[in-house]
Amino acid sequence: MASRDPASDQLVNYKKCMKDSPGFITTKTGAPVGVKTAIQTVGKNGPALLQDVNFLDEISAFDRERIPERVVHAKGAGAFGYFEVTHDITKYSAAKVFESIGKKTPIAVRFSTVGGESGSADTVRDPRGFAVKFYTDDGNWDIVGNNTPIFFIRDPTLFPSFIHTQKRNPATHLKDPDMFWDFLTLRPETVHQVLYLFGDRGIPDGYRHMNGYGSHTFKLVNAQGVAHWVKFHYKTNQGIKNLPVDKANDLAASDPDYSIRDLYNAIGKGDFPSWTLYIQVMTMAEAENCKFNPFDLTKIWPHSDYPLIPVGKLVLDRNPKNYFAEVEQIAFSPANLVPGVEPSPDKMLQGRLFSYSDTHRHRLGANYLQIPVNCPYRVKVSNYQRDGPQSMNNQEGTPNYFPNSFSGPQECPRAQRLQPRYNLSGDVDRYDSGQTEDNFTQATLLYKKVFDADAKKRCVDNIVGNLKDAAAFLQERAIKIFSQVDSDLGSQVAAGLAPFKKYHANL
Repeated sequence: MASRDPASDQLVNYKKCMKDSPGFITTKTGAPVGVKTAIQTVGKNGPALLQDVNFLDEISAFDRERIPERVVHAKGAGAFGYFEVTHDITKYSAAKVFESIGKKTPIAVRFSTVGGESGSADTVRDPRGFAVKFYTDDGNWDIVGNNTPIFFIRDPTLFPSFIHTQKRNPATHLKDPDMFWDFLTLRPETVHQVLYLFGDRGIPDGYRHMNGYGSHTFKLVNAQGVAHWVKFHYKTNQGIKNLPVDKANDLAASDPDYSIRDLYNAIGKGDFPSWTLYIQVMTMAEAENCKFNPFDLTKIWPHSDYPLIPVGKLVLDRNPKNYFAEVEQIAFSPANLVPGVEPSPDKMLQGRLFSYSDTHRHRLGANYLQIPVNCPYRVKVSNYQRDGPQSMNNQEGTPNYFPNSFSGPQECPRAQRLQPRYNLSGDVDRYDSGQTEDNFTQATLLYKKVFDADAKKRCVDNIVGNLKDAAAFLQERAIKIFSQVDSDLGSQVAAGLAPFKKYHANL
């Protein structure tokens, strides 16, 4: 037989690795099953019996073997490996994961598309999720980001509406360009990310050839209690590669699982992908005097002002042993923080601190953190939380109330020191920044300074290819938005849309 790739040979390789007898089929209770190919009936052609506990065990498990897919980031690939510190950043953070050069920490990474369902194609134009779980000595720390350093919106109350516009029309159950462009053109803060999306990096060539970003601003605290604001960047060591539109469309038809297959096969062949972790650092004083809001998720921190500082490398060297157990059930949340790392006032981050853990409780159950892939297995979990469905670590006979006099776990002085007090002041209100913030300067720099002439043309073509199916009044509104980024961009989009105008009546 001709040699096949590791994904194709998964079952063959499993059989080769089996050293023991495969054993006998059992029920969930461990009872051996004598006949697997027939249910119990009254006579050869008679009705089935309710007493057939083997069949009931089998079919009841089948009825429940799917859990709700993620509302966003439904389709993805996962892998495991390690993070190794290569540069000392202890002056910024006392987190144990960074405590010494050469220290290795196990990690899990999940890559994903964002808007599509679990059966969608990997090569659609869409942001890509890039989530990292560090199994640290202080518990699990998650950085839940994307392959872009920014996002479409800056206020979490708009997130459900934004995601609805990326999904399906509730009446037609079809993707709807009117929904998509209506929202984007009503919220001008989206234009920066829109240019990323319709630029070359809108369709990465698999997951190995894209960068990752924590996107939000976070706070690092050192052993002396001194805090700095930071952003996290993962630069791919495989080099950036993107798919041209025609090839992406061909792959969507011929190999819709292209990115999952590419990652699995690379690791299976020993070609372990890696990324270099960098941070950008901003002092508290610099943040106070920054010319833009450093906690605004629609904006980058210019590298010229806040250069990249190397920290370490992430290496993926193990494929999941079982996709459902280790990828579908893995649960990331930006609320999973460790001493030395804290959130910032970034409004989108503040909203996500609740949202992610809440959706995991819906998808996986109240005790989802006891599922092996989510369990902080490098530390002993000790708290005063008990019971609930599928509680596998109920902490035996330890007290379930605090304070107590019976050897229950105590507060950690180190964790307290690494959460220094800080002052807040301001009027409580709902601040809609949609029209008051500078929504265009950074988008203009991206289009004029980062995109070369060919990249600009491809960006325009990609915008026109999508926008042409929207209503005419939405096209006009989009042209005005793009013209505020750059007059040439607006005129090029208008020219590209001109042949399609006849198909849309103005509303």
